[in-house]
Amino acid sequence: MNCATLSSTSRAESPLVSAFRQTLPIILGYVPVGFAYGVLAQKSGLSGINTILMSLLVFAGSAQLIAVGLFAAGAAPLAIVATTFVVNLRHLLMSAALAPFLRSWSKARLALFSYQMTDETFALHANRFAKGETAPCETFGINVIAQSAWVGGTVLGLAASTLITDIRPIGLDYALPAMFIALLLGQLKSRQHLAVAVIAGVLSTILMLAGLQQSHVLAATIIAATIGLGVHAWTSKQSS
Repeated sequence: MNCATLSSTSRAESPLVSAFRQTLPIILGYVPVGFAYGVLAQKSGLSGINTILMSLLVFAGSAQLIAVGLFAAGAAPLAIVATTFVVNLRHLLMSAALAPFLRSWSKARLALFSYQMTDETFALHANRFAKGETAPCETFGINVIAQSAWVGGTVLGLAASTLITDIRPIGLDYALPAMFIALLLGQLKSRQHLAVAVIAGVLSTILMLAGLQQSHVLAATIIAATIGLGVHAWTSKQSS
């Protein structure tokens, strides 16, 4: 990969500078959440080296936090592996969505890309790839910067774990929703997109208050996306 080539996003900046600029919202979310993971892992009895290795090799925030919780509860290794496998099944859908844009890539390059893909980088790449921005240097720059932020947050959490007894008063749990809001704003290209986002947010809140505690976000997203698709199909038909 030749990083000297100018980014297709901006001719005034290099691919790595562009990658950092695009990844900044993810960095601001990953560092505090990775910090929380590092603290929780240490409190759960996971060794420092295993905590860092999980961020390097697994690199899946929700799965790591779930695994740490199961480890602390004394769950069997097979149960931990099976649970995190099910949690990460969504990566099959994300990979299927991005695969058409990367048909020219080698299998080795695809394997490295899939290893570093997360929910947040998927959102970023989906937006980029749709605009034809599939340059490997910028793409992998985004992935490496994002993972570095997560690992860095993990290391900081480990270092501070002896000083922190409870992470809840710090408000680190707000970092993840804030990061997704920042990523969402970059993908709102029309009033229809904004309407779908608002509908999903309102529905999610209503469903949660109605007692649907575990799947209110998923249900609201599916309903709002279906409404948006229907409106888009209807408006397209009317315009033609």
